[in-house]
Amino acid sequence: MTSEELEKAFQEAVAQINKHKEPFPADFLLRLYAYYKRATNDYGSPSSKKQIINAFKTNALFQTKNISANEAKQKYIDLVNNYFLYRK
Repeated sequence: MTSEELEKAFQEAVAQINKHKEPFPADFLLRLYAYYKRATNDYGSPSSKKQIINAFKTNALFQTKNISANEAKQKYIDLVNNYFLYRK
């Protein structure tokens, strides 16, 4: 997959998540968050008003520290595809 194809697939996966109306499981959201942050090179600190949520987000980011932006995009895409595949 080329960089352009990967970026397009990533943006489509993000759009699919954003248009979904039902709640997602918390562990799924944390993985999405971490992969998205890595994929977009957004290394800002979590900004929830609740410290416990920030701790979980920080931990999720820490677990993805050794993957590249392209790897994070692919993992995000795979995570989204698997979620909707097995949800049917």
